[in-house]
Amino acid sequence: MAMNVTGVLAQVLEIVLALLAAPLLSGWVDQCRARLQNRVVPPLTQPYRVLNKLFHKESVVAHNASSLFRFTPYGVFGAMMLACGIIPTLSTDLPLAPAADAIALVGLFATARVFVALAAMDVGTAFGTMAARREMLVGFLAEPALLMTLFSASLITHSTSLANIVETMTRRPFTLEPSLAFAGVAFTMVSLAENARVPVDNPATHLELTMIHEALILEYSGRHLAMMEWASSLKLFAYSCIGLAIFFPWGVAQIDSPGAMLTAAPILAFKLGLGGMTLALIETASAKMRLFRVPEFLATAFLLAVIGLLVHELLT
Repeated sequence: MAMNVTGVLAQVLEIVLALLAAPLLSGWVDQCRARLQNRVVPPLTQPYRVLNKLFHKESVVAHNASSLFRFTPYGVFGAMMLACGIIPTLSTDLPLAPAADAIALVGLFATARVFVALAAMDVGTAFGTMAARREMLVGFLAEPALLMTLFSASLITHSTSLANIVETMTRRPFTLEPSLAFAGVAFTMVSLAENARVPVDNPATHLELTMIHEALILEYSGRHLAMMEWASSLKLFAYSCIGLAIFFPWGVAQIDSPGAMLTAAPILAFKLGLGGMTLALIETASAKMRLFRVPEFLATAFLLAVIGLLVHELLT
């Protein structure tokens, strides 16, 4: 019984941590980008202020919008919150871990993408339809590369469960895995595309001909826009934690102890801080590529992930 209570506690703590830390991670990345680009550094709590302002504003919905348009912010937010609950960030003792593996996690991201694209086309604006087509193109190319990356870790650990992957990787002696090197580069490229970051997209732009993510949520306002922005931060947090779980799993609690989870929290904060600095450095050193170059970018990521799988098969 104590084990079940500890597992439920770990699950609740992980979801609460994701809800609170996701905007903080976005604020940290924005701060690092501003410093690297010699701009005025925004407050670390700026995303919280934006969410608070949006939640206190009225939501304006188009007259021809269907119930799908109104449901999408809550559905996407719920999918991202569930995805963060699957990924082991503080502990591997998670009740949701046996019910959902890495394949189900990719399915959650795909479900959220489909709802966002449908909602963008629902109102019938030109920008929404254009962004929906671009988003589905990116997802069509990014999801196979993400699956191949996760399979690279699955072949090493003989499991598609992220909790089992973390447990196996931390118990193994430290070895340099060439397959994980290829998978790491592929995962970084997929993460940039999936989170609408430079060089695939620019989250700060409002230029109609280049934006993807911003055009998808152009018709939302008030609490609906707040939910979409919060879900976007949760997605960035989820991808960051996936990368840490596969490539840097050390520090996650593997025993049923609240004290071990408290120890894992500052380690997670340190790793996320380094990851945010790396993301800001990549965005600052890169330029926004043209849209027709995005398929080549994601095809390269898929190729690197497949090479990682082949390298593992050849070396075992």
